[in-house]
Amino acid sequence: MRVRIQGLQNGCILSTDVFSSTNRLIIRKRTILTDELIQVLNAFLIDEVEVENRLVNGNPFQLNEKEEKNKVPIEKEINKKKPSYFELFLSMVHDYKNEFYLWQSGLPIDIAKIRKIVLPLINQIEGNTTEIFSLYHLSSKDEYIFQHPLAVCVISGYIAKKLGFSHGEIVQIAIAGCLIDCGMSKFNISTIQKQTALTKEEYLDIKGHPLYSYDMVQNLPLLTEYSKQAILQHHERLDGSGYPRGEKLDKIHPYAKIIAVADLFHAMTSERAYRRKQSPFKVVEMLQSDFFGKYDIASIHALSSGIINFSIGSKIKLSNGIVAEILFFDSSSPTRPLVKVEADNEIIDLKKHKRLMIEEILQEYKIT
Repeated sequence: MRVRIQGLQNGCILSTDVFSSTNRLIIRKRTILTDELIQVLNAFLIDEVEVENRLVNGNPFQLNEKEEKNKVPIEKEINKKKPSYFELFLSMVHDYKNEFYLWQSGLPIDIAKIRKIVLPLINQIEGNTTEIFSLYHLSSKDEYIFQHPLAVCVISGYIAKKLGFSHGEIVQIAIAGCLIDCGMSKFNISTIQKQTALTKEEYLDIKGHPLYSYDMVQNLPLLTEYSKQAILQHHERLDGSGYPRGEKLDKIHPYAKIIAVADLFHAMTSERAYRRKQSPFKVVEMLQSDFFGKYDIASIHALSSGIINFSIGSKIKLSNGIVAEILFFDSSSPTRPLVKVEADNEIIDLKKHKRLMIEEILQEYKIT
């Protein structure tokens, strides 16, 4: 949707990069706009920008009456296009949030509604890899509790597909991913949306959510026993260091192993009240090294194959903000290629600069 700057509001999501009149990049696509960023756009005399049709909280973006009368004419043509994967995701987050509120009021899970939320996301996994592994851009502190389960649902489905599971199993794994945190509805909303680190007592309480979630799903039809077990076990670890029961290795169901990887990946790449988001490439490295022995290696490799989808010539942003181009990478350490800095052509071998890492892919080079 093309919108005049006067019609923007907090929570709008840019769908394209914004450049100044001198072709200088001002704000990148997928950025969640704040009042301060809207002021930046005004300062650069930007007249209009492209935004997603939904706000970060999942609500449809609506122009006020004055802006509706003065909206950009081409908008009608834009709105005829198929919604982007981001828009679909935000729409499903909105629907999930409504269900979560019902659970808070004491109503049981309507599994048919959950399937209606999950299926559109899973059915469009093919061809949307970049969007799937960019969902963390949409993460906000206030909406995390609603966005996280849907992101886990999608990433779990992707991993399961890469591992060769059948469509029916992929759907079951995705639904389980969507419901891993349904037990959070039993906690006070002020606790689960707390803007500071949890106290020890609060943390111990929250660790009980897999048991609450399992209790809520154990009698649901249309959900297999394997999926229910995965919901209970998604915080178990292969070395027995997880919870709630400290299960190890083969005692943990394969569905749970997949969801555990998706859960950690999205959590660590998302902005949290008590922790800054981390580069998805750093998280992949941590899964392969720091967390080795705790998570399923096949699921980690499937995740890595999706996130590390660049090739020679791809443009990337480094953790220090520098934009560079990939010159060469070793398949044994694909997160640390040889790169050339765009500004001064300096060559950097990321294998020799451990504190420097890829923040994200800006443009994937494609051979035609």
